[in-house]
Amino acid sequence: MTDEDDFAEDRYGVPPMLQSQARLDRVLVRVQDLTAEKAGQLLWVRARIHTSRAKGKQCFLVLRQQQFNVQALVAVGDRASKQMVKFAANITKESIVDVEGVVRKVEQKIESCTQQDVELHIERIFVVSQAEPRLPLQLEDAVRPEGEGDEEGRATVNQDTRLDNRVIDLRTTTSQAIFRLQSGVCQLFRDTLTSKGFVEIQTPKIISAASEGGANVFTVSYFKTSAYLAQSPQLYKQMCICADFDKVFCVGPVFRAEDSNTHRHLTEFVGLDIEMTFNYHYHEVVESIADTMVQIFKGLRDRYEFQTEIQTVNKQYPSEPFKFLEPTLRLEYWEAVAMLRQAGVEMGDEDDLSTPNEKLLGRLVKEKYDTDFYVLDKYPLAVRPFYTMPDPSNPKYSNSYDMFMRGEEILSGAQRVHDAELLTERALHHNIDLEKIKAYIDSFRFGAPPHAGGGIGLERVTMLYLGLHNVRQTSMFPRDPKRLTP
Repeated sequence: MTDEDDFAEDRYGVPPMLQSQARLDRVLVRVQDLTAEKAGQLLWVRARIHTSRAKGKQCFLVLRQQQFNVQALVAVGDRASKQMVKFAANITKESIVDVEGVVRKVEQKIESCTQQDVELHIERIFVVSQAEPRLPLQLEDAVRPEGEGDEEGRATVNQDTRLDNRVIDLRTTTSQAIFRLQSGVCQLFRDTLTSKGFVEIQTPKIISAASEGGANVFTVSYFKTSAYLAQSPQLYKQMCICADFDKVFCVGPVFRAEDSNTHRHLTEFVGLDIEMTFNYHYHEVVESIADTMVQIFKGLRDRYEFQTEIQTVNKQYPSEPFKFLEPTLRLEYWEAVAMLRQAGVEMGDEDDLSTPNEKLLGRLVKEKYDTDFYVLDKYPLAVRPFYTMPDPSNPKYSNSYDMFMRGEEILSGAQRVHDAELLTERALHHNIDLEKIKAYIDSFRFGAPPHAGGGIGLERVTMLYLGLHNVRQTSMFPRDPKRLTP
């Protein structure tokens, strides 16, 4: 047979670029739906070429679609010519193809694929979008567990290479799982608060004065003057409380111009913010926020789709399952200081917790109470922002709290000062220019209900729930002092 006699030439190839020329009534089946029930069916699938290996008169392909993949086979026979097998073998990895094939049950489970009971016998294959032959990183290297690469001399992919080529890194099963779980955190946050009677609000990110006071703000030019990027929606969520919205939350970007190159700091992150009125005691709010977190943890633990994502991430980054109590453990600051002193830490009653001490405290709490999540209440007033309500019985302390996951802070909150005179006094005590926060203070002059709230970092919650070690893994396109792209 000469090369001209290609009986299958119309069954494969690279068609013209898809420019919406026609709308086919062809049904494309999802890779995850290729199961033994479909055995014997001829169907179309669109997927990426994950790997391919040619062996004599046949070519094995692994076709991938998001976090699912299936083995496929092109073999010389009455449907495929040897030219077609050669064409299939030469399609570059990561190219997108449309294939038509018959689903066949396999004798032996295909351990390396998510669809273990079937393979696809290809009868037609067309390239929809071709990948360049040289990939900046190999997906199988990018999902290799950390220790494994070193032992066997195989490559692993470092963080900068991943982030520089984030589009490819995000295709890995681990990345797909992380960001589907993160989407779940947002959804559970919204659903829980909506069911508790909260209203979702949107707040401006370009503001006239630094929202937290202090220097770590980004300045942007604003026509003939300058403005700032919001460090938190603090002012606006409190204004909504003064405007009788009672319980509000918002999900949006927060900007911090801190030159911190740590595993847990970003210059832009997603804030999950809560503010609500209370009747008589700010603990009403603490319990409401803690219960919201518990509902998120339970949703992640109990819903099947998140279980799969957690297992996927664990394959590459093993960690202990996340533990929490109901009701949530609440410790007071003096108790934490006592626990740390007992463990040999030297610190004053009113010293703030350093990061290493937060981590140590997390371990001590886990040993004593067997929980990864707890609330630390009654922080010293000196280490909290000016709008924090002082403790009524001990002026050294305050009605403020942090929440921790695996020994790292994920939420900071407090009862707010809702009286304009006391707020002015506290601002002066912190050397804040009253002119700059006039609008803020004025919003409390016309009757303001007692209220409290807090702000949560979405990326940190995702990182700590999964037991990951760097917040850049849970930020889709992270921003830190050294990274502005992609």
